[in-house]
Amino acid sequence: MSVSKSEILRIVSKNFPNIYQKDINKLLDIVLSEITKALCNEERIELRDSLGTFETKVQKKRVSLNPKTLEKVEVPEKKSIMFKCSKEWKKKINE
Repeated sequence: MSVSKSEILRIVSKNFPNIYQKDINKLLDIVLSEITKALCNEERIELRDSLGTFETKVQKKRVSLNPKTLEKVEVPEKKSIMFKCSKEWKKKINE
C-alpha cells in the first residue's frame, strides 16, 4: 500500500482543522521543493529525530551487458538519492 500526496494532505487537514487545506498544500510543496533543490546542489538533508537523512551518491560510469543481445553498453555516470531513516522511525516500525 502506498500513500499519495492527497492522502497526506487529507490527514494533516483532519488533524489541524484550523489551517486551510490550500495552505497545507502550499507548505508541503515548499518543503518538497526545498528538499529537491538541496539534493540538486548535492547537499545533505538531515531531519534526524523526525525522518532521517537524504543525500546524493554518484554512480560511476561503467560497461554493462544488454541482456537481450549480450552486447556491451556503456552506462554513463549518474546520481541517485540515498535515504537512511532515523532511529525513531526504526523503533516505531519494529514495534
